[in-house]
Amino acid sequence: MDDSGGSGRPQPGKGEADPATDNDTPQLPQKPAGKPERPREPGGGLLMGRPFGVPVYVAPSWFLVAALITWVFGGQLERVLPELGNARYLVSLFFAVAFYASVLVHELAHTVVALHYKLPVRRIQLQFFGGVSEIEKESETPGREFLLAFVGPLLSLALGGAFYLGMQTVEAGTVPGVLLAGLMISNLIVAAFNLLPGLPLDGGRMLRAVIWKVTGNPMTGTVAAAWFGRALAVTVLIGLPLLTQTGAIGEPKNGVGMDTVMDALLAAILAAIIWTGAGNSLRMARLREHLPTLRARTLTRRAVPVESDTPLSEALRRANESGARALVVVDPHGDPLAVVREAAIVSVPEHRRPWVAVSGLAQDLTDDMKLSVELSGEELLDTLRAHPATEYLVLEDTGEIYGVLSTADVERAFVKAMARPN
Repeated sequence: MDDSGGSGRPQPGKGEADPATDNDTPQLPQKPAGKPERPREPGGGLLMGRPFGVPVYVAPSWFLVAALITWVFGGQLERVLPELGNARYLVSLFFAVAFYASVLVHELAHTVVALHYKLPVRRIQLQFFGGVSEIEKESETPGREFLLAFVGPLLSLALGGAFYLGMQTVEAGTVPGVLLAGLMISNLIVAAFNLLPGLPLDGGRMLRAVIWKVTGNPMTGTVAAAWFGRALAVTVLIGLPLLTQTGAIGEPKNGVGMDTVMDALLAAILAAIIWTGAGNSLRMARLREHLPTLRARTLTRRAVPVESDTPLSEALRRANESGARALVVVDPHGDPLAVVREAAIVSVPEHRRPWVAVSGLAQDLTDDMKLSVELSGEELLDTLRAHPATEYLVLEDTGEIYGVLSTADVERAFVKAMARPN
């Protein structure tokens, strides 16, 4: 992937060309700067609550799987408890909700450990095949990564045990007995499935942590666990229909009927989710690996200071002479007041530039638009996301003007880093 955009290709250091020559540089869509805004909610469905301050969403796909569970479990109840009649579907719906409540407990276990290790959790989402805890940062050590992954299946196993103990207190063949048995089995299945050694499953993260510990390289662990995940996806795609057809799971099936088609479809969906999740894990690991290459010091454009009444043509002449690619409006004492927007410079025809003062093209500086030259990686991206703007003033630790950082340059550098082979 080529990051070129005319003559505005970013180079390390401060020596850059005139900003007027960078007319075709793509710009990131931004909201007006200077007004700090509350971060948007991540969204993802129906908001159910905020345990531990983390929003929990139910995705629209959950209602589909809840209806499917209600229908399938209701059919089983008809054989086990025929006296229920149509009320069996209410019992089945209760089972579906209780099962996903168990899944939520599984995800909350991940969340609690993540918050304990000061890892921000964006949201929890309950969806078609279970739940997802979106943890925004990597664990610092393989030991923490292993514990963070293992605690989910551990809670599912504990819930399975709790439901088993509950079965001992009720009569078998009753509604409570059947519900507790179903919840016990389903939680044990969730635990066993998540312990399979392949990303994006918890077992894959545990495998990643072990390989990380052995090799000392988290990326090596991610690559290995992701390929294990892809192998697992192929195994599920081929193996699950064979197991159900031969009777290794459930009753054997003769010929090709609707049940066989449904088993194959379920296997295909599961395999696709695992394969896609493994690929996403690789991409995220690659992103985090290259984040340290994004440094404000190397991405910042050299800037020339000009006073507010300076004509644009004169300001650009000074920039050309000094090899700068940005303009900063300063007061008579040299203190920065505003950053001249690149897009505004481009929009002024050359014949009008002697008659346009730079103050009319500048964005007044706020504290949020002043960045330290030492920012890099995730810290740099988090700062830009929290305070959107098209340009930022970059300062040395002494307060001296270092230059201007354009979000377009950051975007190009990000894309270029992601395009590098591992």
